[in-house]
Amino acid sequence: MTTTAGGTTAFDPEKDGLTRDALTVLQPGFPGTTAPDWLLRRLGEGLASVGLFGRNIASPEQLAALTAQLRAERDDVLVAIDEEGGDVTRLEARTGSGFPGNHALGAVDDVELTREVAAELGRRLAACGVNFNWAPSADVNSNPSNPVIGVRSFGAAPDLVARHTVAYVTGLQSAGVAACTKHFPGHGDTAIDSHHALPRIDADATVLYDRELAPFRAAIAAGTRAVMTAHILVPALDPDRPATLSRRILTDLLRGELGYDGLIVTDGMEMRAIAATYGIERGSVLALAAGADAICVGGGLADEETVRRLRDALVTAVRSGDLPEERLADAAERVRALARWTASAQAASPATTVGDIGDISEVGLRAARRALRLTGLEGFTPLTEAPYVAAFTPVANIAVGDETPWGVAAELTRLLPGTETGTFTDEHAGATALTAAHGRRIVAVVRDEHRHPWMAAALDTLLSSRPDAIVVEMGLPQATPRGALHIATHGAARVCGRAAAEVIAGEQPAVRTTTKAPTVRTTPRARPVQGRRR
Repeated sequence: MTTTAGGTTAFDPEKDGLTRDALTVLQPGFPGTTAPDWLLRRLGEGLASVGLFGRNIASPEQLAALTAQLRAERDDVLVAIDEEGGDVTRLEARTGSGFPGNHALGAVDDVELTREVAAELGRRLAACGVNFNWAPSADVNSNPSNPVIGVRSFGAAPDLVARHTVAYVTGLQSAGVAACTKHFPGHGDTAIDSHHALPRIDADATVLYDRELAPFRAAIAAGTRAVMTAHILVPALDPDRPATLSRRILTDLLRGELGYDGLIVTDGMEMRAIAATYGIERGSVLALAAGADAICVGGGLADEETVRRLRDALVTAVRSGDLPEERLADAAERVRALARWTASAQAASPATTVGDIGDISEVGLRAARRALRLTGLEGFTPLTEAPYVAAFTPVANIAVGDETPWGVAAELTRLLPGTETGTFTDEHAGATALTAAHGRRIVAVVRDEHRHPWMAAALDTLLSSRPDAIVVEMGLPQATPRGALHIATHGAARVCGRAAAEVIAGEQPAVRTTTKAPTVRTTPRARPVQGRRR
């Protein structure tokens, strides 16, 4: 950097490799559906990655134009997105995803189907110019009350999660889109959302190695190109620092014991688990020093000032000795290496046009139909008249967002014109829904009934007066099934709603679900090498 006559700092990319490296390791977001001038300028100065969110996407055609605009400034730019499919979608944030999420795929437990879904999702991302996906979630959802993972996980069994994580990584990367397996070392056993505070996992090291780390070992063996860190405190691994900032976890465990050599990217540094405890500037320095290679920021902070502050914080840390210059240079090179991989991988992958993006895919619908679990099917007669849909709606977590529609009302309206719907959010929901239905057949839609006492009470009230009501559970199916027909979709994506609506309206032959417990395969725990932390 050089100082101008006015005292401000100017960037000279030919003279300042340190500043270029500091920009290279950042993965910022930005507002709007076209790239702002400041972002294009930073790409010319060394910025190598950009993160996209729902606010940046209006249509597939617009997204393709946006990524082309970015590549006109830097042809090897990493364009990242948080596109898990299912509940967490950015590509289809305004309509709901045409792909079921992880929990639905885990419920089917067909690894080839998971691979097909991930490959098709990857092809659609690649067609829009996206080459880096912050997915899949490899978290083992061992805590059914987890407020942020839930149906984003393939399930609660480590082996099931591991084999579907491998299938997802393989499918996604077959389309030339880099997979980013998350949230290391595992966010499934938490009771706090790290968007709001710092969660803590108090499991001992043996449990962590057997449970949390199993899917990550499998993903590394499958060649995942990136791993995303978790903003969680795991005292058995590091009693002092959250994983994102822990050298013990990122360098000693992930790099050393597990032998991972790809890109390590942080979860969003603006999340309060980091921002409220360390601040994003210090947190970013600590993350890089710990072994992270890329700093994700921009879910909530998406402006030029944030990028400038983080760039300068990293440069200052190197010059003060808080961050070794070789560590920053190594991180920047790993970012560039991933960019080179995506360029070659997409060149070798089959092309997809943007024309069909936004439509529910054949494989997505097939997966959603297979994921349905039905209770009370005997004697059920499909509806022929328009029902009343009562959507008992919890507050959405930040990862999912509240802009994405969910439920079965839209799909039932398509099949049974005249369907009416209402949204209910409090302890009076049951009585209010009964009044609003005006005698119509009721379809009650819930999401994680087991986590919300008001929702369970609403169903009690509704079913006591209307035992013929149909219940559709679109979260984790932990509560006892009830209603004239109970449909567990294992996710709230648009395609899950369509699959449920088809059964309700008799558009698809329903297959009764067996009550036999699935077989869980076990994998011996890998023997830790010297230096395992307890």
